[in-house]
Amino acid sequence: MNQISNVAVLGAGVIGASWTTLFLASGRDVTVYDPAPDAETKVKTYIETAWPSLEALGLTSGATAGRVSFSSTAAEASASADFIQENVPERLPLKHAIYAEIEPVLSRTAIVSSSTSGLTLEALQEGWQNPANFVLGHPFNPPHLIPLVELTANEGTDPAALDRTEAFYEAIGKVTIRIRKGMPGHVANRLQAAVWREAVYMAVEGVASVEDIDKAMWAGPGLRWAAMGPTMLFHLGAGDGGLQAFCDHFRETFNGWWEGLGDPRLDEDVIGKLVAGMNEQARGRSPRELSEERDRMLVALQAATRSLRDRASE
Repeated sequence: MNQISNVAVLGAGVIGASWTTLFLASGRDVTVYDPAPDAETKVKTYIETAWPSLEALGLTSGATAGRVSFSSTAAEASASADFIQENVPERLPLKHAIYAEIEPVLSRTAIVSSSTSGLTLEALQEGWQNPANFVLGHPFNPPHLIPLVELTANEGTDPAALDRTEAFYEAIGKVTIRIRKGMPGHVANRLQAAVWREAVYMAVEGVASVEDIDKAMWAGPGLRWAAMGPTMLFHLGAGDGGLQAFCDHFRETFNGWWEGLGDPRLDEDVIGKLVAGMNEQARGRSPRELSEERDRMLVALQAATRSLRDRASE
């Protein structure tokens, strides 16, 4: 694999700033492009705030937060990059314009990975003359703390580019999955959309408060899901009989639950009920304060489980 030492980040909102922090922590030089006049200030503030979490996870050994620079154009940022993480807003014409700007200056082996969560690979490839080194690398927010990256490629992608992308992400501590069939929302967002749909339905139906529904998740299945996925956990739920025995025993139970799942829509009335419930749960704490609390817990969870996770993968 060609060495990836210079990384460009195009688009420096929350996702781009988080990626920048992680790339810096891995010891790379990072060049950032974002047209917002205050982008540099915001990115540097984000790095300063997020760096202690990465230090606590042991991800900054030999790295410095100072190896970041800022360019006035996407082409300038990308010209000397080995790897480009694109995070511009989810508007197809805007992404195509960025691709048209950077493609002429890219090195032959440079990889471009898009963080898109809602656009398909095929639609994005239309913005390229040659999309062989273009992939989707969708992170989970915040990328510097949540390991998951969902990779999507197709017949227009050079298989070597996908392999290099996966190896690079794993080298900086990410956990990758390969999506074999592109769908809106990829995999993880579709899973959380399905769970949230039922949470919204139960809140609107008055089954429990917004806070108690959230509590049921983090104090119940959320703990198990942080260790293993739902299918593996059900495989363990029937003892030696495994998943076959679980399905034999609970097939009618789950079929009944699935038939009774709700199908709410985020109209003004539903949104109002959710916001009111969230305001009660937040108890005056700002989104920034709650985000800091979330990040502390994410760091603690990963630190506590890292050795077990590493041992399981050996």
